[in-house]
Amino acid sequence: MIVAYKVQLIPNKEQIIQLQKSAGVARFIYNWTLNKQQENYKNGGKFIQDGKLRKELTQLKKTELQWLSEVSNDIAKQAVKDACDAYKRFFKKQSDFPQFKNKKKSKPSFYNDTFKIMVYKNHVQLAKLGKIKLAEHNRIPINTKYYNPRITFDGLHWTLSVGVEELRALNISKTESIGIDLGIKDLAVVSTREVYKNINKTKKIKKLKKRLKRQQKKASKLYEKIKRKEIVTKSNNLKKLELQIKKTYKTMTNIRTNHIHQMTSKLVKANPEYIVIEDLNVKGMIKNRHLARAIQEQKLYEVIRQITYKCEWYNVTLIKANRWFPSSKTCYQCGYIKKDLNLSDRIYKCPCCGNVIDRDYQAALNLREYGKSYIIT
Repeated sequence: MIVAYKVQLIPNKEQIIQLQKSAGVARFIYNWTLNKQQENYKNGGKFIQDGKLRKELTQLKKTELQWLSEVSNDIAKQAVKDACDAYKRFFKKQSDFPQFKNKKKSKPSFYNDTFKIMVYKNHVQLAKLGKIKLAEHNRIPINTKYYNPRITFDGLHWTLSVGVEELRALNISKTESIGIDLGIKDLAVVSTREVYKNINKTKKIKKLKKRLKRQQKKASKLYEKIKRKEIVTKSNNLKKLELQIKKTYKTMTNIRTNHIHQMTSKLVKANPEYIVIEDLNVKGMIKNRHLARAIQEQKLYEVIRQITYKCEWYNVTLIKANRWFPSSKTCYQCGYIKKDLNLSDRIYKCPCCGNVIDRDYQAALNLREYGKSYIIT
């Protein structure tokens, strides 16, 4: 299987300029390719193959676009291929129509050829960029083949991501199957009585939220001055504030993602017979304006995504229960469905058998039982 590795780069000033040039070339060629395809389609022409566009681009590099030679030629070639693939996916109804990349809004990124990348313990060698230091030593396996190397800028740091083919040692001995109930009060309640707390309620995240609020308030006052034309351009203080806001956002995102990684890895590496989770409609849940922010901060979609690919890695059966399955409303003891159960009712009291149980723990137990019926059928 292909395992992705992502490492932060530490470029010098000259390399930063070259990285920006490379990302700019990738964006320009992507937009150029999309424009070519659109004009051809409007004129009644068929899809232009990427090979034909690359040949045209080679001729343009000798005349109008000589500046493309300042970066690796693989960047432009791959940008053409990416734009053509995006155009094909639209007509196959696999994605929306590809949008032109905006210099301000789109994430700067570009491709590096697999045969022109050399990874060492503490640095990486890239085409026309030279040796760039790595923030983490021995993070990426060396002396192996790399798939789809990409360099990306997230507004703060340049990062290198590569795919490496690895064989995972599978654990033969299975443990008890589990049901996982995802929620807002707690991130996850497991049928084994494990409870993973909501990381957003910790002091660390609350402190970062207060800091972010202060920073945004300061920035807002400076933006108002620009609107009133008291300031003509962005001041250095505003630029510093914008950078601080990005860093605060990045820190909070890293803490939340790390918490989810630790939880999902622990659950999957236990090697249960199967794992059952609900097929949550996260996009629909966010439409609830009272819970939208809490759902976004909880990163429920990311939890499901991580559990899904980690189960594939470790050969664990993952079952997604129907989103209309009443896991919280069904009594675990007698099967009675309490239709009038509200979200504020944290304790489930069965009027039929008298069962009193935490609603989230009961949901996890019901999901585990759902898995049994699924396996049998």
